[in-house]
Amino acid sequence: MQLAHFAEGGQFEPRKIATALRTSAEEIALTVGLGKDALQRRTRINSDKTQRRLRELVEVLNKVEPRFGSALIAYAWYRSEPLPGFDGRTAMQLVQDGKAQQVLDYIDAVDAGVFA
Repeated sequence: MQLAHFAEGGQFEPRKIATALRTSAEEIALTVGLGKDALQRRTRINSDKTQRRLRELVEVLNKVEPRFGSALIAYAWYRSEPLPGFDGRTAMQLVQDGKAQQVLDYIDAVDAGVFA
């Protein structure tokens, strides 16, 4: 997932992300912890919170996509795989709670062999 494919005018475009992941913009909103209407109005799409959450989603998927070989499988992992050490919570649940950096740190630790 190259960042340039998901941006337009210097902003992340939820519809482009949704198209790449074969889902809807409403589902993307829910998976990053926003209300489904957050991606309907341009002012809400351009808000700092919305753009931060979209960036966090893309960052997590970019880190794990090489491991899984496809963005779709990486997205399935993001939504459904419980992470050890996080009380069975998924990457999606952690991002929804504003803990994307913990997910990224976990992925880095796994890649470094800490949890291997």
